Amino acid sequence: MPTSHRFPKVLLRALLSLPTIFALSIPLLLTACGGSASSTPSAAKQWTWMSGSSTLGSKGGQPGVYGTLGTAAASNVPGGRRGSVSWTDGSGNLWLFGGCGDDSTDTLGDLNDLWEFNPTTKEWIWMSGSSTLGANGGQFGVYGTLGTAAASNVPGGRIHSVSWTDSSGNLWLFGGSGVISSGTENDLNDLWEFNPTTKEWMWVSGSSPVGAKGAPSGVYGTLGTAAASNVPGGRQNSVSWTDGSGNLWLFGGYGNDSTGTFGSLNDLWEFNPSTKMWTWMSGSSTVPSANGGQPGVYGTLGTASASNVPGGRAGSVSWTDRSGNLWLFGGGGFDSTDEGGWLNDLWNFNPSTKMWTWVSGSSRLGVFGQPGVYGTLGTPSPSNVPGGRQNSVSWRDSSGNLWLFGGQGFDSTGTLGSLNDLWEFNPSTKMWTWVSGSSTASENGNGVYGTLGTASASNVPGSRTYSVSWIDGSGNLWLFGGYGADSTRMQGNLNDLWRYQP
Repeated sequence: MPTSHRFPKVLLRALLSLPTIFALSIPLLLTACGGSASSTPSAAKQWTWMSGSSTLGSKGGQPGVYGTLGTAAASNVPGGRRGSVSWTDGSGNLWLFGGCGDDSTDTLGDLNDLWEFNPTTKEWIWMSGSSTLGANGGQFGVYGTLGTAAASNVPGGRIHSVSWTDSSGNLWLFGGSGVISSGTENDLNDLWEFNPTTKEWMWVSGSSPVGAKGAPSGVYGTLGTAAASNVPGGRQNSVSWTDGSGNLWLFGGYGNDSTGTFGSLNDLWEFNPSTKMWTWMSGSSTVPSANGGQPGVYGTLGTASASNVPGGRAGSVSWTDRSGNLWLFGGGGFDSTDEGGWLNDLWNFNPSTKMWTWVSGSSRLGVFGQPGVYGTLGTPSPSNVPGGRQNSVSWRDSSGNLWLFGGQGFDSTGTLGSLNDLWEFNPSTKMWTWVSGSSTASENGNGVYGTLGTASASNVPGSRTYSVSWIDGSGNLWLFGGYGADSTRMQGNLNDLWRYQP
């Protein structure tokens, strides 16, 4: 990119981290958002609106209906929210935690409520946490004793955390941005485990930050060596994986490096649930400057190398394939030339060889990001590739294919906006297929809900960002909430639940 087009890193970081409602309203910095054009998915691949509201309330979201703690009811539903985390347990039930959203009184703030959804009964259960926010815009965490589960323990309200499910079906939660003291919010590095059988939380690692004055720095130790003192720094908008051995992996996000400098991280960590120890596996322990990030080292397309590493980034998406390899796509971050913007690069990490491979997408941003190449709806092609984007959601289906939906990014015309496109990536052929949704971005691309519980070729979720996703025991893809457009094109925090049958 010519020097005259370089984007100031402090401004870039601020822009990439803004809610969509604000980021999309800056036409002086970025191309204005265009209109949306609906595309109809094939008859064999259909969306179904399963729960929640098709419209936003007067305050820009819907309040939660909690019912009785631990009791399922057809009327229960989480309030509208964005930046939550999700899990699928060993029984195929779907779990949801926190985010920025509406409590039972329709008050907006950082939530710490835990919900379970049963895909068979189609009912939500409020399982843990508070139904109200408290006086500080969120509930403080109750940490108890490190390493000891208790019925009174609960993580504090937070947004943009990451999650895992281990081989025993336990749910894990790490970090995010949360309320730590009266009127104060900061980036966290606390690690929690929730046992779905005992219904108890346990604080496992990291800081108990109530009253802290700053986000904790990372303790990296020696590359490749586990240690009880190792711990990632406080961060948000990271990505996570679970490998074939049940170990938990964490990459990047906005947060603190080993020196306490805040920026876009590209560090890769492994956590062993048996030993309860972190290992720094790849990437840098420092960011080059405040609000900066390390550039990516791409090497040769399709070739693994010990020197390859993705650049610092946040708001990416991740998958684990059937061989236990880790996949990473896009996010807001830095390319091979240390330019910042919206990335569309696809990476593969092999936990056995400890090497990254650049698989697809561009190593250069162009002007803030690459447009999508959609091709023909439903037809794979080597030239197809999603545009640069952040804060999308992802799945892996029962055939081992990788799926990507929406987020904020660049459409087929190079216009930046909120997306509702659905993509499939085949790891064997290395080809992308545009499956559903629009090839053009829109700030107000409304959802087509149809009839509750009924699949239709015309149904499609509205454009959105900061949603969450699950895959159930039957291989269906599930999508919940986020910040986006309802059926009337109003923008706000959604609480709609969708199922897609691939």
